[in-house]
Amino acid sequence: MIATVKVFALVHPTEVREKVETAIMNLIPVKLLLQDFGVPGLYGEGDMGSLRKLHQLLREHCILDTARQVFMNGIEVNTIQFKLNKQVAYVGKVNFPAGEESLGSIHIEISAGNKEDLMTIIDWLSPRTVDGKPVEEIEL
Repeated sequence: MIATVKVFALVHPTEVREKVETAIMNLIPVKLLLQDFGVPGLYGEGDMGSLRKLHQLLREHCILDTARQVFMNGIEVNTIQFKLNKQVAYVGKVNFPAGEESLGSIHIEISAGNKEDLMTIIDWLSPRTVDGKPVEEIEL
């Protein structure tokens, strides 16, 4: 299965670039490049392998149901878009902010070849649960 993972976060003047980089790498380890969007930003691309850390953290923090809801709400054709909290990511945890944060969020986009593959990725990242336990874990 082919998937593309894109990660982006602005680095505001009040932030330290290395800390924003650490926040991203704690969740989605990809090679990051500094780009200027009026405000500097870190941008990176990866594949399914770059989602393994997020996969693990969703289980460790017992937030599979929340993650699944965020992913399902973020579907647009063959893509999922969602945000992660930068400050929480810096300490190696996962939090899905309700809206854009004052310092900006980490923006994630996962694209697949078709809707079926996208749903398989969602099932792998955040499977359906009963009493907080995965009904079925799949391997990719």
